[in-house]
Amino acid sequence: MTREQAPARPSVETVISPPVIAAVAAHAAARVPGVVRLEPGLRGLAGSLTRIARQRIKGLDPAPTEGVRAFVEHDPPDVRVEIDLSLSGLDQAAATAQAVQRAVGKAVTEATGLTPSAVSVSILDIEIRGGLL
Repeated sequence: MTREQAPARPSVETVISPPVIAAVAAHAAARVPGVVRLEPGLRGLAGSLTRIARQRIKGLDPAPTEGVRAFVEHDPPDVRVEIDLSLSGLDQAAATAQAVQRAVGKAVTEATGLTPSAVSVSILDIEIRGGLL
């Protein structure tokens, strides 16, 4: 068979939605030593409530994504992740934030095949327990 005679193969497109990327990023960030919790903030709470309600209506269990926002552009392909979190006062904030960036970038790439162009970490709180402060 020549190329002209070969049957056309259907094209397959895989779309990975931002909530999936956010869930992967949230899981990876929460596992980094020094991260106490992800912080949803007011903007995150509003978006999270809407997403959770939509998923519950569809009968789906919502993946935890509070404190994480993912943005996906398809042409050209680009993924950006923003994370808001609370850190332990026992660890160096800058080093922990860099560890979160590395862990999230690696996890998103491994899970989706998409490499984030940016992973932005905002430290909203530092918890000091049992310390002098």
